[in-house]
Amino acid sequence: MLVDSHCHLDFPGLAEQLDTVFAKMRDNGVSHALSVSVTLADFPKILAIAESNSHIFASVGVHPDYADSPIVTVEELCDLAAHPKVVAIGETGLDYFRLKGDLGWQRDRFRTHIRAARACRKPLIIHTRSAADDTLRLMREESALDVGGVMHCFTETWEVAREALDIGFYISFSGIVTFKNAKSLKDVAQRVPLDRILVETDSPYLAPVPHRGKCNQPGFVRHVAEEISRLRGISIEEVSEATTANFQRLFKCI
Repeated sequence: MLVDSHCHLDFPGLAEQLDTVFAKMRDNGVSHALSVSVTLADFPKILAIAESNSHIFASVGVHPDYADSPIVTVEELCDLAAHPKVVAIGETGLDYFRLKGDLGWQRDRFRTHIRAARACRKPLIIHTRSAADDTLRLMREESALDVGGVMHCFTETWEVAREALDIGFYISFSGIVTFKNAKSLKDVAQRVPLDRILVETDSPYLAPVPHRGKCNQPGFVRHVAEEISRLRGISIEEVSEATTANFQRLFKCI
């Protein structure tokens, strides 16, 4: 049994064909998925999917790329996170790759999400791109260790992974780890303790080999697990068992 720890079932490419997506999950031994929020405006769609499907969970948060999103408060996030199908706060974090200029608002929003996670005692889903130093600094300053969480779609160095592990976070690998040119990431996937690894698709993006360039979907998380199995020289069953247990431990569901 595998779990896709991060996907976007409300996005075009998936939302209009959920029955097919769920059938592909079953065919590939993927029992559950976490559908992740990127704006509060779209959160009701995510929650509706989770409420209608026992094998789908939801998160609530605002992605750092959405500069025009209204200011979000700790109280607002906690109110939405009180729903039993909401298992995490995020995705949140910092992204200095897509957006430039004064990004103080991004850091303020990230702090709000960490404070909300601590207030409602739910783990964080963290996105970081070209911002690892500030991401880790804010995690430490805001005591993210109190609730833990996951560094999703990890693409950073082993040094960044090690610091995140020290703060109590899990490391999640996406289809990027299957790409031939992802040599440093493959090294990280070999070094992270097995009891701290999650697997994800980030679908509909980042389809793994052999589906690269196509619309990604949760069922394809099997290819991510197979690559980690190959890199570590262990069976796919061992990877599946470990990553599913890690998901259950972190998100306290299934």
